[in-house]
Amino acid sequence: MSHQPSSPSSSPAPRAGAITDVAGIEVGHFSDPRRPTGCTVILAREGAVAGVDVRGAAPGTRETDLLAPGNFVQQVHAVMLAGGSAWGLAAAEGAMRWLEERGIGLDVRFGTLPIVPAAVLFDLPLGDARIRPDAAAGYAACEAASAAAPAEGNVGAGSGALVGKLFGVHRAMKGGIGTASVTVNGVTVGALIACNALGDVLDPDTAQVVAGARTEDGRSLLDTRRALLHGELPQPLLAGTNTTLGVVATDARLTKVQANRLAAVAHDGLARAINPVHTMSDGDTLFALATGRVPLEGDAPGMTVLGTMAAEVVARATLRAVLAARTVRVAGSVFPSASELG
Repeated sequence: MSHQPSSPSSSPAPRAGAITDVAGIEVGHFSDPRRPTGCTVILAREGAVAGVDVRGAAPGTRETDLLAPGNFVQQVHAVMLAGGSAWGLAAAEGAMRWLEERGIGLDVRFGTLPIVPAAVLFDLPLGDARIRPDAAAGYAACEAASAAAPAEGNVGAGSGALVGKLFGVHRAMKGGIGTASVTVNGVTVGALIACNALGDVLDPDTAQVVAGARTEDGRSLLDTRRALLHGELPQPLLAGTNTTLGVVATDARLTKVQANRLAAVAHDGLARAINPVHTMSDGDTLFALATGRVPLEGDAPGMTVLGTMAAEVVARATLRAVLAARTVRVAGSVFPSASELG
């Protein structure tokens, strides 16, 4: 087996900001050199009010129930995104150990308990499926975390991501991880998206397909939506073999109810950038984190504007995920990037 190295390369399009533009947020990647897989941690060392919204029908998650508004825990200290399907949830254990060693977490009297929700995507078709993120990978991602703009493309949780698999994995293209941010009246919202979608990825401004299912000869884009509407039949799919994961973060001061609403509205961004989205074979999951540095009052954006910002950065980050990706060759199969197709 051979594949291209998973170290980041220069991006083919200008950056659109980063989730780390939100004060109090850090990001770290671990990319496994043995095959395209990895994990990405989003750290909030001082804690962040959190919410989650799961729209895909085949999710793989951990600690999402505690984010419901009526439940006890009010803040989380990290979110882990990982490849490896459900096995990759083990990466969160490494993040818990890293945070506990630094005294970061919830005081439960008998110890400091870090709260680390997690979600995974299915990247097992690329290389040896027995290699997947574990606790050591999660710990390494935390060690690499910083407030600098994170690498994009074939790194971390996006290392083994593919998009456009509805007509067979052999016609898919390389997905990846991307980030974006926007600031309005002193409030910043950022997103980090690992795109491993069943559907195509579109430019949200033009609705043009950028990456996804290819024609049978592999040389050009098919346009999955039009193909389905014209009666082309998809291949049988194994449930849960896709999934787009992400985190939306803001420096606004939010309640748990508002954080959950922000996660829900942020899915509008996925709907603008992926088609079809939220399918029976995707486990699409978005978390929302609020670090609380800026009160929502005066000239600061209210929830309606904040939701608009969240959907926008999710759409931009999803596009960035495929624009920053690079072609991967694994065991004789080639999965081209958007920048190299044709």
